[in-house]
Amino acid sequence: MSPLQYQKQLRLQSARNLMLNGAMDAASAAFEVGYESPSQFNREYSRFFGQPPVRDVRALRESGKRSSESMTQQTA
Repeated sequence: MSPLQYQKQLRLQSARNLMLNGAMDAASAAFEVGYESPSQFNREYSRFFGQPPVRDVRALRESGKRSSESMTQQTA
């Protein structure tokens, strides 16, 4: 992996964390990690994570809710 690919990977993962934990929208997260174009961010995010930012974050939140509900049921 080249240094530029590594940097892109870090930026995309940081943006994903901002959207998950900071409740930021995709465009704000993109600008926060250094992207100047939301459309470029969306393309690169989709290539890296396999789906657009909004859909990916929604799926992660839903899977997190399911796993926490499952843990609650197991301890009860």
